[in-house]
Amino acid sequence: MDQQTNDLIKNEIDNNEVCLFMKGTPDAPQCGFSMAVSNMLKILDVKFKGVNVLEDQKLREGIKVFSDWPTIPQLYIKKEFIGGCDIVKEMFENGELKNYLESKGIEYKK
Repeated sequence: MDQQTNDLIKNEIDNNEVCLFMKGTPDAPQCGFSMAVSNMLKILDVKFKGVNVLEDQKLREGIKVFSDWPTIPQLYIKKEFIGGCDIVKEMFENGELKNYLESKGIEYKK
């Protein structure tokens, strides 16, 4: 991965408490998994930044290298990689995601 792509990814993660690398945008997701994670965050009323990996092939491949995770979407909270759709969905359903947001001081709808 080139330095520019690495810097771009780091910059998004550093400057957004909740950052979702996804296919499409939160308002117009381009894949079901990205839509699912985006919707879970919307249900919790969490303010998050959606980064559309489809706009940049280098970014799309770079994020997989950066996180050492093969699929998109990827959710970061306070610079920590949380996981992809299955992990986030499980955390959402068992209440772990709310607990995590709370422990990190992120506002959400209780």
